[in-house]
Amino acid sequence: MKKNRLLLLVAVGYALLLPSLLSADTVIEEIIARVNNEIITRTEYVRSRDQLKQEVQQQDPANADKVFAEKQRDVLRDLIDQQLLLQKGKDLGITGDTELIKRLDEMRKQMNLGTMEELEKAAEAQGASYEEFKQNLRNQIITQRVIGQEVGSKMAMNKDDVKKFYEAHRAEMEQPEQVRLSEILIAPKTPAKPAGADGKPEPPSEAETEAALAAAQAKAQDLLDQFHKGAKFADLAKKDSNGPSAQDGGDLSYFKRGTLSKELEDKVFALKANEVTDVIRTKQGYVILQVTEHQMAGIPSLKEVEPRIQDALYMQKLQPALRAYLTTLREEAYLDYKSGYVDSGASAKQTKPVETTAKETNAKKLKKKKKLGVF
Repeated sequence: MKKNRLLLLVAVGYALLLPSLLSADTVIEEIIARVNNEIITRTEYVRSRDQLKQEVQQQDPANADKVFAEKQRDVLRDLIDQQLLLQKGKDLGITGDTELIKRLDEMRKQMNLGTMEELEKAAEAQGASYEEFKQNLRNQIITQRVIGQEVGSKMAMNKDDVKKFYEAHRAEMEQPEQVRLSEILIAPKTPAKPAGADGKPEPPSEAETEAALAAAQAKAQDLLDQFHKGAKFADLAKKDSNGPSAQDGGDLSYFKRGTLSKELEDKVFALKANEVTDVIRTKQGYVILQVTEHQMAGIPSLKEVEPRIQDALYMQKLQPALRAYLTTLREEAYLDYKSGYVDSGASAKQTKPVETTAKETNAKKLKKKKKLGVF
């Protein structure tokens, strides 16, 4: 009896002390949904809703309010979708660790940073938590892998569908003649000179300028020779090009007739795919251009556009197939929502967790014991 009274006094004392232990800055998370053993908080919901609003305003400022009103009803649905896919990824043993390291290294290279520590500092300098950034990227990798493995791989691409799509959209596929170009740019490098009386560095002499141009031309010619001996153009561009496109293997994208200087246009439009120009002198230095694609004017053949049509059909079929898959995951899961929050992707066959009180649980145990003849 004394023990029970002591426990009661401790409990009452703790209850009275609790408000003083929680400072004004203490935030108690509000849970708005449960997905199996995971939770979705109101903080996550509000953050996702605010991100959606920002994206809509950037993409379509004129109709931002209308578009946001339509899309915000799916905010909770999308958070639940992600949780279900992440849990499925865990079941399938998909961690995303290897791909995460690869993606982070690609970002580091694109930002011209030397180490991963520099990438971390760059992220934090923009006010982002590096750990949260990595986790979001990992989640993205896992969900993409699950979708590809569980949904995309099971969608058959029918050749008849590709042909029908091509026939139905022939007129829309008409295109002007254009080439896709890649470059290797070698800029001349003159020796650095000390500042003069006016505080500005002295300009290079004519002899120094000529020597720098000759060295740049020789290097460009050497790279062209390496290409003709079998080296890959993109690899040479990444390693030696001084152009801003170097990190992309020299890719400059597409150019229609009339968008380049007459001299360059005459040279590149005379080439076939994968052919290269000679070394060309430009204001920036010496450049070698490769035509990676040469699209003739008119309607392309089915063979030329088949990969693009397959991608278009894949995306058309993926959304309804993914929605059906997520509905199945919902029906296999235990989901519960706080009153006032709606999952627009909910299924009528979903199972809501059944909560039992301690009194109900004890009654069931007693009934079971009587059945077993314990009492």
